[in-house]
Amino acid sequence: MGGNMKKMMKQVQKMQADMERVQKELGEERIEATAGGGVVKAVVNGHQEMLEIHIDPATVDPDDVEMLEDLVVAACNEALRKARELAEQRLAKVTGNVSIPGLSF
Repeated sequence: MGGNMKKMMKQVQKMQADMERVQKELGEERIEATAGGGVVKAVVNGHQEMLEIHIDPATVDPDDVEMLEDLVVAACNEALRKARELAEQRLAKVTGNVSIPGLSF
């Protein structure tokens, strides 16, 4: 195996280790988003897993459940969007923006 091939293999191994580290760190991140001026808050981790939903009791109107549902969906979607963006930024630092087949968010 030539020197260039050994160097490339070391770079690939380092990239794999860095990606594993970033994935672990993302799992520990807490990303929050709110809707309705903060009356609904969604919390996800960097793996885009929902961790918490907080709803201000004052917004619970039995005659307008649909509005509350819309606020929950909006907060969740925003939190997930932020989590995807964070993951893409962190992994881009590791990969140098090289596209890796099968790695998507």
